[in-house]
Amino acid sequence: MDNAELIASVLKDWWYYSVELAPGVMARGVDTPQTPMLPRMMLRNCNLRGMDCLDIGSMEGLIPTLMCRQGARKVLATDAIPHCQKKMDVLRQVYGVNFDFQQVGLLYDLSAKLKDHGGFDFINLSGVLYHVYSPLHVLAGIRPLLKKGGLMVVSTNVMRREGYSLEFNNAGKLQTETNTFWYHSVPMLEYLLRYFNLVPLDFLYLPHSPVNPHNYVPGQDSGYMSVVCRAVDEATPNYPDPWAARTHIASWEYLALCNREMMNGQPVSSISYRGDHDRANASTDTTGITLMDHIMDPARIVASVDDSRNSQFLHLSDMY
Repeated sequence: MDNAELIASVLKDWWYYSVELAPGVMARGVDTPQTPMLPRMMLRNCNLRGMDCLDIGSMEGLIPTLMCRQGARKVLATDAIPHCQKKMDVLRQVYGVNFDFQQVGLLYDLSAKLKDHGGFDFINLSGVLYHVYSPLHVLAGIRPLLKKGGLMVVSTNVMRREGYSLEFNNAGKLQTETNTFWYHSVPMLEYLLRYFNLVPLDFLYLPHSPVNPHNYVPGQDSGYMSVVCRAVDEATPNYPDPWAARTHIASWEYLALCNREMMNGQPVSSISYRGDHDRANASTDTTGITLMDHIMDPARIVASVDDSRNSQFLHLSDMY
């Protein structure tokens, strides 16, 4: 089947991302051109050339395509079910990229489900934590797959407030979408990242607004946050605090759900980050940044975009 036939076979299907399949031929996704795609913006600051990369919840494969175009050595796309496989196959052929796909079912125990792939220098975990019953279970399962000093982008819906809480989407008050359950407070998100030995290096924040009506609730101080983190050594004393450190050696949940042998046995990654705020180039640096301290930094707030390369629209000429 040639490209024209392939494109015709999927063009009228439902698409999550908007993708140019031929010059001037666009499959339209669910979001507007003004809706920012923060993980994509963070991705371009990560030096992926020669790196092994993992994308969780890939849909049609926009992020895996960009990973390949940025020079990644190996890219694995995943999703719970192969509901976008045909469109993904078309995207691979049209864009001339080569990445693998694995169906993983529910997004728990990923270190066991993906153990045959070894470790990854870069993992994108975006648009996932609010879709699952247990965000901690997901983080515990994916953290052992990240190489020492590797980078992970974690993106999720948050509440801009102090305190360590998760807001439940009871009665669909935050989103009517039926797979949305939790919004983290910003300090809660940071604590969970640090709990799993992930130091926040940089972030972008998109306040929920009428630009994207799917998740805008008037009066709610909420938004979408995308954080670049670096993996640090579990053996770091008292990291992120003495209680958390003790749970790593005494909690039945941690010991059963987070594969410490795999995590501590990962090789050291050579990946680097090009952002302005990479204070943790060495895997032993546990400082990073405090998210709430910078949440209103104008340089980190993205309200809308006028450049399609920062949106959920993928064009044939896009390299990042």
